[in-house]
Amino acid sequence: MEVKIYDKQAKEVGNLELSDAVFGAEYNEAIIHQVVVAQMNNMRQGSKSTLTRTEVRGGGKKPWRQKGTGNARQGSIRAPQWVKGGVVFAPKPRDFSQKVNKQMKREALKSAISYKFANNEAFIVDSLAFDAAKTKEMAAVLKSFEMDKTVLIVLGENDKNAVVAARNIPGVTTISADLLNVLDVVANAKCLISKEAVQAIEKNQL
Repeated sequence: MEVKIYDKQAKEVGNLELSDAVFGAEYNEAIIHQVVVAQMNNMRQGSKSTLTRTEVRGGGKKPWRQKGTGNARQGSIRAPQWVKGGVVFAPKPRDFSQKVNKQMKREALKSAISYKFANNEAFIVDSLAFDAAKTKEMAAVLKSFEMDKTVLIVLGENDKNAVVAARNIPGVTTISADLLNVLDVVANAKCLISKEAVQAIEKNQL
């Protein structure tokens, strides 16, 4: 699989041979969905908690006698129908995490990134290294590629200034090639990948 390489002004400067095993994988929506759902669940804290009627302080005494008052019978002022009472089926802390094996994660990532390249939603830049971490320089790069929606910028080890340059631009996410994941690829409309990052992705996925 051969793709074009661009410079920061979105001008074609050459071609790059990519591994078909990584960037030419067959699209598998089912496995991508499964991994994305698991990844989102693993991000949940699961720490919400409210009190049931047995856990709310007070309410041990019957508020009034059973019969003869004209009021409905009540057993506790901490019952759910009372203000400051307990919650019915109160949510409690729980673990939402789902286990996904490494092979499935790898196949889902290959499928997702291959889909981006197949649909002209991913571009390779020869270098995303900047002499200084200036937002206007990164904004100029994105403008050259006409990226006006959400963008995932995949960087190599030598592109640290690019992280700072991009962090104040709305809709732009930066990530190192070593941390590339399915959720970030799927959640962004376009991908901008440095040549160094492409080599790292191939090394990690093969």
